[in-house]
Amino acid sequence: MDAQVVTEPVPEAVPEDYAGRRVTVAGFGLSGRAAARVLARQGADVTIVDARDTAAPEDVAELTGLGVTVRLGDGATLPPGTGLVVTSPGWRPDAPLLVAAAQAGVEVYGEVELAWRLRGPGAAPWLALTGTNGKTTAVRMLTAILTAAGHDALAVGNVGTPIVEAVLEKHDVLAVELSSYQLHWSSTVAPFAAAVLNLAPDHLDWHGSMREYAAAKGKIFGPGTIAVVNAADPVAVSLAGPDAAAFTLAVPAPGQVGVVETVLCDRAFVPDPAATAEELGELSDVRPYAPHNVANALAAAALARAFGVPPHAVRDGLRAFVPDPHRIAHVATVGGVEYVDDSKATNPHAAASSLAACESAVWIAGGLLKGADVDDLVAAVAGRLRAAVLIGTDRAQIAAALARHAPDVPVVDVSDTDTGAMDTVVRRAAELARPGDTVLLAPAGASFDMFASYGARGDAFAAAVRRLAETR
Repeated sequence: MDAQVVTEPVPEAVPEDYAGRRVTVAGFGLSGRAAARVLARQGADVTIVDARDTAAPEDVAELTGLGVTVRLGDGATLPPGTGLVVTSPGWRPDAPLLVAAAQAGVEVYGEVELAWRLRGPGAAPWLALTGTNGKTTAVRMLTAILTAAGHDALAVGNVGTPIVEAVLEKHDVLAVELSSYQLHWSSTVAPFAAAVLNLAPDHLDWHGSMREYAAAKGKIFGPGTIAVVNAADPVAVSLAGPDAAAFTLAVPAPGQVGVVETVLCDRAFVPDPAATAEELGELSDVRPYAPHNVANALAAAALARAFGVPPHAVRDGLRAFVPDPHRIAHVATVGGVEYVDDSKATNPHAAASSLAACESAVWIAGGLLKGADVDDLVAAVAGRLRAAVLIGTDRAQIAAALARHAPDVPVVDVSDTDTGAMDTVVRRAAELARPGDTVLLAPAGASFDMFASYGARGDAFAAAVRRLAETR
């Protein structure tokens, strides 16, 4: 991209008519219930199914009160007469109900696609983003920037308000976080502007291969969408056309948003990218500061600038942004050692980004790797590791990678899985750390083998650090 983006007028959306249609909603989670509510109010004959045989009585009562048939305990059988299936994003394509629908010639799509088809005249434009890591942070940064520019903006999709409900409300613009699952079940979605933050192996147990995972991510670029990609990620770049804008941590070329010394700089969405640039803020405006978080900020800035947001609003939005918990969050300093909670680093790519911000780390890692390989991660960060403390189901896989690529790094294996396990982990990490080090919880795996969520894992870490501080 070597010229300012010029967009064509967006045609008015025409909502699809669901009145009288027999629709089966697959999944009784948040997005499934939202889809069932909206479809029922649109006049559809809705059945919602789930393999779970119990649910909150108030949720069941709400849907039955709208005329929805709730069928729990059987998520495999396609209800007779179904003309459309709206699936929750986590349902795999090989789920028996979805296979039965495909064999019967019944169309299947997800809540995001349903939301797109429900848009009517005056519908809010979508500024969408996806990626392996950083999606929620970037979409919240984007929302803060849009708000600073005076827009009524709402974060939706894989975060915040269910998108199928948000599209029926009045907003200036929607900041849309999309997962690979949601994109897999979409076909006609075409945001005003969209970004791919990064791509690394993740959810391969669901998609089957990196190629299919990347293909799902690439569906974010619909016809006419202004594309924004990470210039440092060749897979992300390959998903967009040659006219895509890019963000970079380097000095930006024409068509890019990047960094000049300490200044965030736009050379994409300006009148003459070859000769002019706009200052969007300072590195100090990005919180928490880390290279991968600067990339998130630049991606959010690029989407906002594509939408016409003035430079000062980028700066003001980034300053107003409040980071979510468990994302490179400083917990405490104990004995000259920093303790940092990045429990949200649930895959190797995220853990690598987190470790790249540390000069010397005692790394707390482990959990469920979901089929991901950790050799490249360990090889990349070996020089930054003081030691490693390993937990969770797949800790042996990480230990083997450390033996291959960082044989001199001390490794502690913690096999405990009870509620006190994190105290053991933090105590052993503290024994290995030296003043100036960072004890970093960046697990590279999901939490569900030991904790209810990555948040619960981060909370346990923070609580254990506070108990450690009380004894020092």
